Order: sequence, then C-alpha cells, then structure tokens
Amino acid sequence: MVREIGATALAAWLADEARHKPCLLDVREPWEIERAAIAGSVAIPMHLIPMRMNELPDGPVVTICHHGVRSYQIALYLEKAGFDEVYSLAGGVEEWANSVDPTMARY
Repeated sequence: MVREIGATALAAWLADEARHKPCLLDVREPWEIERAAIAGSVAIPMHLIPMRMNELPDGPVVTICHHGVRSYQIALYLEKAGFDEVYSLAGGVEEWANSVDPTMARY
C-alpha cells in the first residue's frame, strides 16, 4: 500500500536538518514542470520511469505530480520494483501551492 505524505509534512521534513532528505521525483510532463515545480525536484516524466528508475538514489523517494494521481501510480510501481521507502505527495503541486508556497504558479 502506498504511503502518502501531505504538503505541510513534506515541507517540515525538507526543513529538518537532522533528517535525511528524500528524493523529490516529479513525474509530470516538461511543460508542467516549467510552470510550477518544487525546488530540488528530479524530473522524470511518468512514461520514462521504467527506463530511468535506476537513476534514483537509495533512500526515501517522494513522487510528485499535479494532483496526486500519477504520483500515486508511480509510487505503487516503485514499491513493486523493490523501493523500500516511497511516498506520494497527496494533492500534488496544487496542494503544495495551497498549503506551503502560495506564490507558486497554478495551472
């Protein structure tokens, strides 16, 4: 079962210097990332994950998309592929903009 993490919980994790930072895996299309992205994210479009998941570092991964649907699917895929600590950002960048960064562009 995929674990989800809320935007404010992820922001707190990223701000916690004592905690190992997750890989922020943005699975949206390039045009979407150009409009709005969480700083430090690694961009790999959803359809390329099977070919490029070997590029992901060891450790926790948080998958990100626009509203949380694609990221949930990719988190499930990564879990089935053997990744141990995978989370999907609940509500995606839309929720991040609502809860964490109101200056983020929306689309």
